[in-house]
Amino acid sequence: MTGSDESPSFRLAYVPGVTPAKWARIWQERRPRNPLTLLQVPAPEAPGLLRAGEADAAFVRLPVDRTFFSAIPLYTETTVVVVPKDHLITAAEEVTLADLADEVVFHPLDDVFDWAAPPGEPAFERPATTPDAIELVAAGVGLLIVPQSLARLYHRRDLTYRPVTDAPQSSVALSWPEEATTDLVEDFIGIVRGRTVNSSRGRAPEKAEGEQRRGGAQQGGGRQKPAAGKSAGAKSGSRTARGRSGSGGGGKAGKPAKRGKPRRKP
Repeated sequence: MTGSDESPSFRLAYVPGVTPAKWARIWQERRPRNPLTLLQVPAPEAPGLLRAGEADAAFVRLPVDRTFFSAIPLYTETTVVVVPKDHLITAAEEVTLADLADEVVFHPLDDVFDWAAPPGEPAFERPATTPDAIELVAAGVGLLIVPQSLARLYHRRDLTYRPVTDAPQSSVALSWPEEATTDLVEDFIGIVRGRTVNSSRGRAPEKAEGEQRRGGAQQGGGRQKPAAGKSAGAKSGSRTARGRSGSGGGGKAGKPAKRGKPRRKP
């Protein structure tokens, strides 16, 4: 989807496991004139997409090259091991890497973890992708360690997963080229950070300008009202002063005579 020069689209890439629906919905509410284009890309390809200018921002997995990219960390995921439902590991609520030492553990080429040394026994060859590795786990020839969101994304009825307490974790961040921080990027940053539409940053310009115009008009009217109120108050004060003068200025003589029953003539 592409927009016109007056209403450019905002291209947002995201890696598997990230669900941008909530932020996309808020964007459409605040920026109806700027269509949002969602691009799902494999995690290793996201930085290259941003460098090539084919996306304005992306939800990526850390780390990123901080000499080129800006990044706002959002959350860190639980790491799990994906196993067949009848595997012995399912008897435990959570496991450690030591529990996997004798298991064949797949290490796909798109693995999101930066392993110093992959755990478990190595497979004969590395699967090309995480979905390929999931298929091999379902075939009963090994296990797979992934962030929990990927285990849910590639869920199968014959597979389950358990948390791995001492495994590396994957963090998700919003990232964009530091030298390409446009107004649209700023607005999306505001949405991700949870800023309201009335905040000073991260708001739609057309709404901000309209609110400023309305606010100026109200402020101008507000300056006139105190003057009118002061004049009315002065007049009211004068009437009050005159009333007090008229009732009390004559002292006791000014008090109205008490009414009583008329005396009968003798």
